[in-house]
Amino acid sequence: MPINLKSLQNGSDIRGVASPGIPGEQVNLSPEIVEKIARAFVSWLSEYKQCRPEHLKVSIGRDSRITGPDLMKAFARGVLESGADTVDCGLSSTPAMFMSTVFEETHYDGAVMLTASHLPFNRNGVKFFTRDGGLDKPDIASILDKAGTIEEAPAAIPGREYSFDLIGKYSDFLCDSIRKGVQHPDHYNQPLLGFHIVVDAGNGSGGFFVDRVLQPLGANTAGSQFLDPDGNFPNHVPNPEDGTAMMSVQQAVLENHADIGIIFDTDVDRAAAVDQSGLLLNRNLLIALISGIILEEHPGTVIVTDSITSDGLATFINQDLKGIHHRFKRGYKNVINEAIRLNQEGRESWLAIETSGHAALKENFFLDDGAYLMTKILIKAARLRMEGKSYRNLTDRMTMPAESEEFRLKILHPDFKSYGNQVISDLREFVQKISGWHIVPENHEGIRVSCNPENGNGWFLLRLSLHDPVIPLNVESNVEGGVSLIMSQLSGFFDQYKDLCGS
Repeated sequence: MPINLKSLQNGSDIRGVASPGIPGEQVNLSPEIVEKIARAFVSWLSEYKQCRPEHLKVSIGRDSRITGPDLMKAFARGVLESGADTVDCGLSSTPAMFMSTVFEETHYDGAVMLTASHLPFNRNGVKFFTRDGGLDKPDIASILDKAGTIEEAPAAIPGREYSFDLIGKYSDFLCDSIRKGVQHPDHYNQPLLGFHIVVDAGNGSGGFFVDRVLQPLGANTAGSQFLDPDGNFPNHVPNPEDGTAMMSVQQAVLENHADIGIIFDTDVDRAAAVDQSGLLLNRNLLIALISGIILEEHPGTVIVTDSITSDGLATFINQDLKGIHHRFKRGYKNVINEAIRLNQEGRESWLAIETSGHAALKENFFLDDGAYLMTKILIKAARLRMEGKSYRNLTDRMTMPAESEEFRLKILHPDFKSYGNQVISDLREFVQKISGWHIVPENHEGIRVSCNPENGNGWFLLRLSLHDPVIPLNVESNVEGGVSLIMSQLSGFFDQYKDLCGS
């Protein structure tokens, strides 16, 4: 059957099934398809840069997925036959691929990363960059439109092939950032001496952070795990939001008596941490930690987050840190683009971060970069240690909810977007009948409702998923049993919708 190329778009990325192995999932991102996408990207980039393909140089990297080598060859073939040059960066990270467009030594016209983040082993995808940043949804749509119609006749003169140790250059950049940030008076080149740091790379492409960043900086990395790239992901899903993955790095920290644990997703654009007591520094706590660091450097700045951040985090940022919390939509590109928009309007914003672990800093091109996020935290930890203090206390004042749950309601109706939006609209009327429930103003996604102490003592958010026929429902309460109380009132509302299936 012919492949619907538009079905491969996943927001600002391309993702698909790249290999067999899971029943019912047919391959739709084959080497042949990837080669077409490569040709289309060269055509798009030629128009964007207003130059002919033979004047373009495109860097290509991949994560540890089993289909990575073959798809990388296919993409390179499409670029070369279009007349543009390619640079093989081998096993890489998504942030490093963007940096290949801005490093002085490289300054490539475009960059491509073959990855599907934390998705199962049979998936893969493509992320695109220019030195202006990652491509947006309209750009991806344009590339896929071109891929469906582009001529496959090779250029009269094919492009040339190069290779570059990009991870080496990127690691040097991270090391220099930490050295300059810490400014240790006694051992400038090894500012992490005395720190015991374990890294869990989840068999993705983040293992370089141990031997090319932490060890040269003097850190003890004993106990680090799953550093070898293995696209079957035999140990756990490389995902800082996954409970099993977080428990894995937590156990490594406690067993090795480490000062800090770091976990990356497959392509290292997301990260989370664990402190020496085993406290999980992900989601709201991770946002609180980096917000404290950024607001110390840039007092009063706007911190842009996604829609499901907690009330306790908002209070912490607004009152304790004296910053401005701006809760926006889910989707890392949405959060990043909103921070960029605020800056353009004259409202200073130095941090855009999603609870998933995507964190983008203004000082770093608003690039969502898990490794750079960890360098900021390590710099702060090292500077505090020089003062006889610990980074562990940076989030002590933040109130954490007693309970937090996410329910994903599947939409069975064929027109899932219209159906889902109708459910959200109906919920607005329902909420107004419940004593002690109030619709939160200035909410940019779905409907967010605050619940008073007598009727749930927390909040919930119902929104439509960005890409899937799902309505996620996030519920938090400040008391034990509060989530159940809120859900007991909502269950009657949801029962009237026959095309909703709870999970």
